[in-house]
Amino acid sequence: MFLIDTSRNGQPVYNALVNQSLDAYLINDLHLEGHGLICYINDPAVIIGRYQNAYAEVNLNYMKEHQIQLVRRTSGGGAVYHDRGNVIFENIVVGDTSGFRDFQRVGAPIVDALHDLGIKDAEVRGRNDMAINGKKFSGMAMVKKGDAYAAGGDLNGEVASTVLTPDIGKLEAKGIKSVDARITNIKPYLPAQYQSWTSEDFKNYLLCHLFGVERLADIPTYHLTDQDWAAIDARLDNLYGTDEWNYGHNPGFSHYVSHHFPIGTVSFNFNVENRHISEIRLFGDFFTTGDPHLIEAALVGVEYSAEAIKTALSKVDIEQNLSAVSVDELTALLMRVL
Repeated sequence: MFLIDTSRNGQPVYNALVNQSLDAYLINDLHLEGHGLICYINDPAVIIGRYQNAYAEVNLNYMKEHQIQLVRRTSGGGAVYHDRGNVIFENIVVGDTSGFRDFQRVGAPIVDALHDLGIKDAEVRGRNDMAINGKKFSGMAMVKKGDAYAAGGDLNGEVASTVLTPDIGKLEAKGIKSVDARITNIKPYLPAQYQSWTSEDFKNYLLCHLFGVERLADIPTYHLTDQDWAAIDARLDNLYGTDEWNYGHNPGFSHYVSHHFPIGTVSFNFNVENRHISEIRLFGDFFTTGDPHLIEAALVGVEYSAEAIKTALSKVDIEQNLSAVSVDELTALLMRVL
């Protein structure tokens, strides 16, 4: 394993738009063989999953008023709040993709590091979370491209219920009444001798622990070059820094249905004209390596009836382009009988 240094001109980068775009460059372009790791800290930002509806997931007016960035990541998953109290880590793996979708493998080294600090109740749990005493302190996400994938999470974040507006059905499915009830920070669980640590202190401890060294200088490191940064800047200008990518388009269609499945929340926003689906968008915090737009395309023009929807969905590989949810379940959701 080696560290990928994401500082620029010797200075750390705190711009979340830049930091969240790094994984796409690292797995698609730089493509360093082996197991790399990046670790960074963001200025205030809300990070949403690739397939989420920004207009439903976050309080955009509050964010604008408080100068909080909205950033869409390249992977699936849900919305999280970052600020300089967070440490974000990502594994960049090129060549051996056997660990893709294995969140236990991603989270276990972090949990081990917390155990060695005395936080014995830290654990990997559920679909893609790390928790202490049953409360989530990190969500993890993954994205895959060919023979490479990026997998990571965020640590020690603040509870941000003012900014995030999670799907009520998702909370109810877990028997939870509010976002605050299910989220915690790492800091309250740190022993007294570590309570004065800054985020940089925690980041440095984490890196040394993960690499089994005493000093950061002993970690094998690749430093991003001027050429790397030129390519990263170009990606930001063309895609990841644009409002079209980060905000997307709020369809504002007449019908909205949503349900939390074991794979995550799946939501449809659609219009029905002359008893046929005329327009439809699929949103959610699921993970997929396929193309959910194929599901949308299969439903446009279909009669709004259970039989016709089921027939249309049966023509698409749902598991490949969404995840492990059945045609019957999606049909029931669209007919609003779940």
